[in-house]
Amino acid sequence: MTYRLAVLDMAGTTVGNSDLVVEALIGSVRARGCHVTAADARPLMGYPKRQAIGYLLGMHSAAANDAMLVEHVHGEFVAAMLERYRNSPDVAPMPAAEACFAALRSRGLRIALDTAFSRDIAMTIVERFGWLRDGRIDDVIATDEVAAGRPAPDMIRVLMARQGVSEPAAVVKVGDTPVDVEEGRQARAGLVVAVTTGAFERAALRACAPDHVIDSLAELPPLLELPRQ
Repeated sequence: MTYRLAVLDMAGTTVGNSDLVVEALIGSVRARGCHVTAADARPLMGYPKRQAIGYLLGMHSAAANDAMLVEHVHGEFVAAMLERYRNSPDVAPMPAAEACFAALRSRGLRIALDTAFSRDIAMTIVERFGWLRDGRIDDVIATDEVAAGRPAPDMIRVLMARQGVSEPAAVVKVGDTPVDVEEGRQARAGLVVAVTTGAFERAALRACAPDHVIDSLAELPPLLELPRQ
């Protein structure tokens, strides 16, 4: 079967400087008196951010099940991320991301982004880079647009429906976290690829059993030509 849709993660995969996410996450939680570190937050990259915030609050005996508290902290996180993604000079497409989009497009694939961010953050990034406006990508979906975020396959399934792809085997899923890999597996994607440009090193990604682990998106297009495993 020919691949028809590529679904790529954003921060750490197609969008550079994933440390901004870690910094904003721990800053928002620390403002509630919970001393968390980057080491606490990094394993949560890729998960819906409300879920990550609840977990970090719970680590330090805060009311992780207090929905109002989690929502308030999430609001502070979103505000911090919007400011960074709108204004930080350190925010840029991941090296090789746009060339990868073009290479996938030349092979006839539709290109979509999915993310554990909320829609407002996702669209701030996409609009800053002009990816939808310039036709580099076809679609974007955020975790707050579906019933269940990663590792559930909901975002991929919605993208498939919107892009007219009926067979999961025609989907390529790419991300920089174990939960991206699990999302791809739950969606039964035909090709699941992990990339080492984000929060996790090769060994941690390999342990999740993706089809391939790569060090750059430049390595992705040739994988589509390989026999299926």
